[in-house]
Amino acid sequence: MSYEHGMAALNLEMTDCVPRTEYSAHQHWDLVQAVTGIEVSYESTPEIQTQASAAFLKAWDYDYMWSTTIHGGHLGETRTTMGHAVYAQGGVDFSDDIGSFFDSPEEVLAFDPLEKLLRYSDEEILALYENSYTNQCETWPDCVNSPGVYVTMVSGLIDLFGWDLLLTAMGMDPVAFGELANRYSRYIQQFFDVLAESRSPVVMIHDDIVWTSGAICRPDWYRQYVFPNIKRQVAPLREAGKIILFTSDGNYTEFIDDIADCGVSGFVMEPTTDMQYIADKYGKTHSFVGNADTRILLSGTKDEVRAEVQRCMDIGKQYPGFFMAVGNQIPSNTPVENALYYDEVYRELGQR
Repeated sequence: MSYEHGMAALNLEMTDCVPRTEYSAHQHWDLVQAVTGIEVSYESTPEIQTQASAAFLKAWDYDYMWSTTIHGGHLGETRTTMGHAVYAQGGVDFSDDIGSFFDSPEEVLAFDPLEKLLRYSDEEILALYENSYTNQCETWPDCVNSPGVYVTMVSGLIDLFGWDLLLTAMGMDPVAFGELANRYSRYIQQFFDVLAESRSPVVMIHDDIVWTSGAICRPDWYRQYVFPNIKRQVAPLREAGKIILFTSDGNYTEFIDDIADCGVSGFVMEPTTDMQYIADKYGKTHSFVGNADTRILLSGTKDEVRAEVQRCMDIGKQYPGFFMAVGNQIPSNTPVENALYYDEVYRELGQR
């Protein structure tokens, strides 16, 4: 598999095998070592880890590597830190840094991102994208890579205010919070305008708009304040001819049509989002990525792992833009034998 294979699928051209991507599997060091033979762990040097991860991507035949460029750190210091639970091997990602620049929901509602957040010149933003894309292509040369924006709308507001103040301010005055969302969108638009000028044909738009259970507030609030802004953000990307992938964690099934209307080219989803609905309605016009359930790899039998891959293939294999992936990542506590068996079944069932 290759860059050409991934681009063919993103352009809705049928390939001889279902393409694939995964997310954090390349940092599941026990798995990486089992696949590549490279001695690597969470204690290894960054150079060895990068070498091992690249070898793993090649061995597992990734056709696309998920990535974005603009994150919360690019907004400046006026942000909330919410800490981080242990996910990575060795607990290296744990953080108990919790704090906020905001003391009340009233401060949140009065906040003006255009005045308070970092501003960049177009040249500075373009350099961020081009350097990011160059590094991706050098590290993962056999994949389709993508610059992009992580903090599009809801994710940006979460990053700025944290869940407690966000939900409190939204509940106090949904209209005022919607106007704040509009102000944030006007700020973040600069990153989309310049992304349209980047040389990558594929871009990633990330926005965790929902929880696992679905919407965090009334759907009409999204339709008034979130999706119109995303549609404006995406417009210059469409005009530039970019392939635009959209990612959200959680269950965004009720918003699939809204996201499609924004002008995206493809959907990336976790298992809680209804991939069957996407395939039935958009399989001939959009790519889609997913959505095996990592919980089955974590604690299921081989029969259950096979059944889960079969479920995904039954939905997606008939469509040219389908990419296989474990929809909510393959964390480091996943049994290596289950991950290896998942790969084996993917290779078997992915043939067209």
